Amino acid sequence: MTTARPRLVLGSTSRYRAELLRRLCADFEQCSPGTDETALTGETPSARALRLAIAKAEAAASGWQDALVIGSDQVAELDGVVLDKPGTVERACAQLAASSGREVQFHTALCLFDTRDGHRLTHVDHTRVRFRRLSAPEIARYVEREKPLDCAGSFKCEGLGISLFESIENEDPSALIGLPLIALARMLRERGVPLP
Repeated sequence: MTTARPRLVLGSTSRYRAELLRRLCADFEQCSPGTDETALTGETPSARALRLAIAKAEAAASGWQDALVIGSDQVAELDGVVLDKPGTVERACAQLAASSGREVQFHTALCLFDTRDGHRLTHVDHTRVRFRRLSAPEIARYVEREKPLDCAGSFKCEGLGISLFESIENEDPSALIGLPLIALARMLRERGVPLP
């Protein structure tokens, strides 16, 4: 007798994360965790990303039984200062101008919460992105074309944003888009989901 695979739930309304998760599994639910993302005093960017990934997974798990719930969060950091989602064209241009010719670190945290037994697995991926020197017209053209207003760091590396970089250093290229698939696949296998 085989045990049915638990439901897979993505605790995020992000279309970017949903597109990434579809690489591993087409059959999953998606819900908003409704998590307060306010930073805590003295919290490092990496710790903030991990705390929020855990909070999102646990909040999204409410009401689900027999489910594996995924929470993820990404925090961008330039010289210790967090680069939040810009929200406006002006802020996006300002973030990219500040990042020009410099290195930005992205901390992408992941939490897999198993509602069957309350077990929690976590991981944080650290990505270093070196921006090339960007002119004001290049920044304006980029923001106009891709409108990265809902992206930490004001770019989409899966699109035209890749043209802004000199280099990327990390263990998992999917982490920079918002969901570290190598770590997630390992966690899912650990909790009994056969992959591939």
